[in-house]
Amino acid sequence: MKLILLPEPEEPIPSLSVSHNQGLLQWISSVDHKQIGIMYLWLSVIFLVAGGIEILLVRWQLAVPNNHFLNPEVFNQLFTMHGTTMIFFVAMPAIFGFNTYLVPLMIGANDMAYPRLNAFSFWMTFFGGFLLYFSFLAGGAPDAGWFNYAPLNEYNYSSSPGIDYYCSGLLLSGIGTVTASANFVVTILKYRVNSMSLKQMPLFVWMMLINSFLILAAFPSLNAALVMLLLDRQLHAHFFSAAGGGSAILWQHLFWLFGHPEVYIVILPIFGIFSEVFPVYSRKPIFGYAFIIGSGMAIALLAFGVWVHHMFATGLGNTVNNFFAASSMLIGIPTGVKIFNWLATMHGGAIRFKVSMMFAIAFLIEFTIGGLSGISAALVPIDWQLTDTYYVVAHIHYVFIGGTLFGLFSGLFYWFPKISGRMLDEKLGKWFFWLFVIGFNTCFLVQHALGAMGMARRVYSYPDLPGWGILNLISTVGGFIMAIAVGLLVYIIIKALKTGEKALRDPWDANTLEWTTSSPPELKNFDHVIPVNGARPFRDFKRPDDADWKKNGQQWKIN
Repeated sequence: MKLILLPEPEEPIPSLSVSHNQGLLQWISSVDHKQIGIMYLWLSVIFLVAGGIEILLVRWQLAVPNNHFLNPEVFNQLFTMHGTTMIFFVAMPAIFGFNTYLVPLMIGANDMAYPRLNAFSFWMTFFGGFLLYFSFLAGGAPDAGWFNYAPLNEYNYSSSPGIDYYCSGLLLSGIGTVTASANFVVTILKYRVNSMSLKQMPLFVWMMLINSFLILAAFPSLNAALVMLLLDRQLHAHFFSAAGGGSAILWQHLFWLFGHPEVYIVILPIFGIFSEVFPVYSRKPIFGYAFIIGSGMAIALLAFGVWVHHMFATGLGNTVNNFFAASSMLIGIPTGVKIFNWLATMHGGAIRFKVSMMFAIAFLIEFTIGGLSGISAALVPIDWQLTDTYYVVAHIHYVFIGGTLFGLFSGLFYWFPKISGRMLDEKLGKWFFWLFVIGFNTCFLVQHALGAMGMARRVYSYPDLPGWGILNLISTVGGFIMAIAVGLLVYIIIKALKTGEKALRDPWDANTLEWTTSSPPELKNFDHVIPVNGARPFRDFKRPDDADWKKNGQQWKIN
């Protein structure tokens, strides 16, 4: 077996921070996909800190019964801003940061199809987020939950301008998200290196392609609902006001027609991350390449047929409820297919327990817990009992944190050397991993029990009922452990950027094209792209005598 190594670069390595040579103005005016991707990631970090502070204040209020640390109005604003921030301004920018940075590199392109549109998409998200937070200074933040249910979102129930800033901020960020997705579709379909067919694209790119179509189909529903709500509040329309002939249930239909596909919008790219991480650290090809793609497409299609399981308690009738209960259980099948694909990929592999792989393995456990609790809530009688309790809060966080955030952490430790040119400290990274996993399960596992005991979500205080106080205190302690872990992660990143070990071109012996570039890549990604003859082109290039295309009986191609 022959091993071919590309020469390592000798040039000085820039960092993720804004250097004196480049200057702040150069970053602000940049249309380079790599710099825009980095700005997305930093934006996500900023809002992660903001959303984390909000929920720590909420958990402090709930640590003991009958607490008066926060008043009801502030509590409502904090949990609303926390949920909105984490979904729209932490998960989405982080995902788009990785996608914007990596997709062109992984398909052998030098930039996105529309670089200026790429910059526009970022700045729309940026200004949307900060416009939302300006509401704190403009008379009060939104206070009707991240889902913003009618009639609570109408002027009669929320006369402060917070809901208006909610609509305006999410509309701006939604425009950025939709334009970015259109850009990804064109880039992936039209700007791949000539020798890369659709059957040879990295699974990360495949998941982003599917996800982009999902966004283009789902976001118009949210954007339309936001415009209709603004018209209700500013021009006295009556789309969601029953007194004027409108329907509060209409808001729920429009919101959840977007809202449940949004769950898969923030998880499909994570599935792509894990589909790159598991093969590299297991030193095996991915098991069931075509099945992972097919199950991703099935998830995207089925995502539009399950939204009513958020509305089982609204009285739509048994026929409607039974249909959506069945479809909600059906969508668990393609997700389960992926879990077994990744388990089969690890089976028999020479696994390297790097931090990235540890988060990937932990994801299999945590996300499965979230999936099982979601399937249980798809059963209408159980949902009637548990809806709007802390059982649902636990389910949501096992999906979003145990799924999306674990995936982002895994991707961060995997691609950080490529993005920054520096290695993260693996020893400190493992401390971060265990702190975060312990804190996460301490915080949210007990909330299943709280929900089963009847504790309602979105209540600012609660009576001293048996078991409620101690379980809430445990949950609060877990939340603060997670906060300490995130603080440690920030320290690890800063330490790596300042004094971290210089990263090699290919520190993980990886499979895909981004690892053929220097770490970090030059302004022009590629002067020449190695031949793509399979789904693991860099691995084939390094080991031509054991290449996948030879095993499959294919002909060798050049670009």
